[in-house]
Order: sequence, then C-alpha cells, then structure tokens
Amino acid sequence: MKLNMIRSAIMGILSGNPQDEPMHYGEVFGTWTYLAVNKGCLVAYQTFVNHAGDDDLKKLLQEAIQGIKTENQQIEELLKANGIALPPSPPERPVAKLEDIPIGARFADPEISAALSMDVAKGLVACSTIMGQSIREDIAAMFGQFHINKAIFGAKVLKLNKEKGWLVPPPLHLDTPNKD
Repeated sequence: MKLNMIRSAIMGILSGNPQDEPMHYGEVFGTWTYLAVNKGCLVAYQTFVNHAGDDDLKKLLQEAIQGIKTENQQIEELLKANGIALPPSPPERPVAKLEDIPIGARFADPEISAALSMDVAKGLVACSTIMGQSIREDIAAMFGQFHINKAIFGAKVLKLNKEKGWLVPPPLHLDTPNKD
C-alpha cells in the first residue's frame, strides 16, 4: 500500500504536469506561512490607512492591500487544491477618520512607510526562499511573480521615502583612501 503511494507520488513528479505533483513539506510550510503573514499584513495596512496623513502613502498602502489580496487568493486556491487547511484570517479593519485617532496614539507617516519598507524586504526574502525550495514549477513561478511585483512595489516605496525625506540612511562612507 505504502509502496503504491510512493510510486504514485514519483509518477506525479515525473508527469510533466506540476498540478499532478504533491507538494512537499517545505512547499506546504512556506506557502502556508507566507499566507498567514500576508493576512496579518493586510489588517496592519488597513489600520495604517486610517493613520496615514499623506495621500501618496495612502495610495501605496491601498496598492499593497490589493496586491496582498491577489496573492492570498492564488495561494488559497493552491492550498485548497492540495487539501491543506488555510491559516485563520483576522477580521478586516474598519475605516476610521484620522482626526478621530488621538495624536499620541497615531502612527506617524515615516513610521508607516518604514514598516512598509521592512515588510517588502522580508517578503522578497520569503519569495526567494520558497522559489528556491520548490520542486513544483507552478509554485516557483507563482512566487517568482510575487517577487517581481514586490521588487517593483519596493522601488515605489523607496522613491516615496526619498521624496518625503523619510529615508534614514545608515552612516555614509564619504572618505575614500588616497590611492597615490
């Protein structure tokens, strides 16, 4: 019985159709965890929209929210098709007026943008990791597309941070040794 299951799995891997291949434990863990983190980022960004005062930042947050929803839909379809239970979803956050949030309790725009930048960087690493561990081409390609989208989005966030003066660079190396 177990030998037949192994043969079937091997035949699926060699079939040429990635959807016929079983997901290995690394793919399951990576995609499931990525989805769980995305769900947390989604509600965080919804909260950040309520706190953001800058319209350009709000637009980027809305773009991030839409991107996460698109990614989540694709990952959920993959996990469901492979019989994997989905991680829980926190409730979506209601829309609030910035003026209704006490000043001392608000996230500042530079803090929001820094969190967004950090999440993009972590997302790029997560996508690369899942791509590298995948043996199913469809999963690797899906996360490759996510990676490209995140890189493009990250460039927009970097540009906004520079334009708004929110970027805090590390110490700059301005002195170079004299090569005489």
